Amino acid sequence: MKARAARLHAAHDIRIDEFELPQIKEDEMLVKVVSDSICMSTYKMATLGTAHKRVHADVADHPAITGHEFAGDIVEVGAKYADQYKPGQKFTIQPALNYKGSMDSPGYSYEFCGGDATYCILPHEVFDCGCFLVYEGEAYYEASLAEPMSCSIGAFHAAYHTHMGVYQHDMGIKEGGNLAIMAGAGPMGLGALTYALHCDRRPGMVVVTDINEDRLARASQLFPADEVKAETGVELHFVNTGTTDDPVALVRGLTENDKGYDDVLCYAPVAAVVKQSSLVLGRDGCLNFFAGPTDKNFCAEMNFYEVHYGSTHVMGTTGGNTADMVESLDLTASGNIDPAVMVTHVGGLDAAPATTINLPKIPGGKKLIYTHIEMPLVALDELREHAAGDARYGELADIVDAHNGLWNPEAERYLLSHWNQE
Repeated sequence: MKARAARLHAAHDIRIDEFELPQIKEDEMLVKVVSDSICMSTYKMATLGTAHKRVHADVADHPAITGHEFAGDIVEVGAKYADQYKPGQKFTIQPALNYKGSMDSPGYSYEFCGGDATYCILPHEVFDCGCFLVYEGEAYYEASLAEPMSCSIGAFHAAYHTHMGVYQHDMGIKEGGNLAIMAGAGPMGLGALTYALHCDRRPGMVVVTDINEDRLARASQLFPADEVKAETGVELHFVNTGTTDDPVALVRGLTENDKGYDDVLCYAPVAAVVKQSSLVLGRDGCLNFFAGPTDKNFCAEMNFYEVHYGSTHVMGTTGGNTADMVESLDLTASGNIDPAVMVTHVGGLDAAPATTINLPKIPGGKKLIYTHIEMPLVALDELREHAAGDARYGELADIVDAHNGLWNPEAERYLLSHWNQE
């Protein structure tokens, strides 16, 4: 079968290739990819090339399909799984396979498996690790976004707290406690916020910081503090730490008696933000350094006096596990969370290479790619600007506006039915 895909050939070299997929083996599956959301981790892969831990050394000869946050339809099932899955079923996967200790992952390490493709082949590792998930919802984008949501869910579960003199960790963020999401008005931070407001260990207060006023304004529009308080009981604050000479005092000052925060999620690999995150911790505070740096020598200050006397601690998580992803899908299906708060742009497969390589330069949140259409990357709040040249954009803008500016199942249906299909 012919397929088209965005494939990494070398650092800073992603191309749209057309190629022949081999016949699947008995322990593989042929799938049609419909949607893929572009992750900052894929940008890191694109800039590092073979220096990235997940990219194989011979990628120049066997280019890797990019993208790991994808969903689509089953086309053909290998004989080994014929009694479990059927063509036509929707699917998504958990890409963090950890197969026999390997870091190989779809979207990084495979010549024929990744999300920025029209069709791809899921290898046996996906099934051996229990990372294949049948998806019974309507909207493909919700299944794509289950993966990035699962990363934040995993961070919440991996947090821990201690008791003096007891050598046992209490897992999870502190229920009813203070939570700070630092540099958190971007897509991953907003995903964490929507989960914090609906998880089973709901904090009493959440503070989201950022230095970008546009991102903060969008966040406060999507999560009005008074409505959040009335619905969930959580006290919510959005804080621009770029407007003060003492961001630590500003953020800590929001806590009662300057107590500090029980849990802090750091969403930027920036030394100053890491230091701020350390200094706003309260006693037994847990700092999750969530944002992975590309610099292998990245270092930042942390207050080790409080590590010793205040029992503060730091950890890091990368990705979630399959249980986290199932939780994300369940919460989305039940309407308790809306991962669309993460999405600010949509585009076709032809937009994937440039979008990936230039990702940090493109403002906004998640960039959602639909692999069977041709469409430039367009911000949701700029759809109407394209309507003069193409009336479809005006119709799509009307649908998005009717849903508070968010991407939604109706918008996806319209896009898939009105743009050129391959």
